[in-house]
Amino acid sequence: MESFLQRKTRLESAWRALLGRPNHPLEGNGVFERYAYPALTAAHAPLAWRYDLSEETNPYLLERFGIHAVFNPGAIKLGDRYLLMARVEGADRKSFFAVAESPNGVDSFQFWPRPVTMPEWGEPATNVYDMRLTAHEDGWVYGIFCVERKDPAARPGDLSAAVAAAGVARTKDLVHWERLPDIVSASQQRNVVLHPEFVGGKYALYTRPQDGFIDAGSGGGIGWALVDTMEGAVIRDERIIDARAYHTVKECKNGEGPAPIRTPQGWLHLAHGVRGCASGLRYVLYMYMTALDDPARVIAAPAGFFMAPEGEEYVGDVMNVLFCNGWIADPDGKVFIYYASSDTRVHVATSTVDRLVDYCLHTAPDGLRTGLTVERLNRLIDKNLSA
Repeated sequence: MESFLQRKTRLESAWRALLGRPNHPLEGNGVFERYAYPALTAAHAPLAWRYDLSEETNPYLLERFGIHAVFNPGAIKLGDRYLLMARVEGADRKSFFAVAESPNGVDSFQFWPRPVTMPEWGEPATNVYDMRLTAHEDGWVYGIFCVERKDPAARPGDLSAAVAAAGVARTKDLVHWERLPDIVSASQQRNVVLHPEFVGGKYALYTRPQDGFIDAGSGGGIGWALVDTMEGAVIRDERIIDARAYHTVKECKNGEGPAPIRTPQGWLHLAHGVRGCASGLRYVLYMYMTALDDPARVIAAPAGFFMAPEGEEYVGDVMNVLFCNGWIADPDGKVFIYYASSDTRVHVATSTVDRLVDYCLHTAPDGLRTGLTVERLNRLIDKNLSA
């Protein structure tokens, strides 16, 4: 049996090796490149979070605080640092936020020494997660995230009914947070994203109205709303700009991912779409673009998914899921896409603004029936045969 010191030395060595492991891109489809290794996992959590490192109080060096998963990070670049605001889930099913930092955006991610201490607002939340980070032109970095509370109208004995709201906080450094009131909406909101610029002097929100905590119900898709302030935002008028559709990747529900990226041709959007299948709900990522002069007007919508689970990505705590709420566009046009697989781990893929714009503008939209899909394929075949 290992001694305390031997076990501690082995754990520290394995942790340092994981953090220092170089990552490298894999051959892709031309639109993006996945990277070989996950960028962030539960094993990246500092040993001081997981173990009581005192031999006196923990002679067997047992794990005292279980870190179950790390996923669904918001992302931002401050100075030359690539920062992920990760959702960390403990063994008790409670999620919290923690920042991991990388010098290059693809590997060497290391958590800051402490998790984020997020101030409460109103009734304390049972759970918080999936923060979108937006560096707004008003000078603040806003974090909008899901706030989950038990449904007060639940039937006696129903311990799964929940209600969701969009929590809001702002910061300048991702350390000190000012909590603002939850967004007021007529429906539940789980995927709200702040547009990075004022629109007509107002703050603009991408929303996802839904009737229940899980099911979108009558919620038609990704919405758009303008609010006067983020210091007590109230959604009064909301319209759908990216609708759900039968027999598509966004049949059951869809939601905005990270804040869109401004390009000369329009705003680049990354979203998730959900459909039902024999194994449950399948989450994939898709893209669309909106006009520069009207971020609520869709100008391009490529057919089908942009990215779907592959290999180990399919397996995890919640199977068959890709989710993204964070990406970073460097000044040179390189784009880092941070996506989670199966509610378990964080991956990175890279592309460029030019390639993503080309993909959006030159990939045909979904014709919504097989006949038109075959026509689209035949047009490509004819073009290649005549070349």
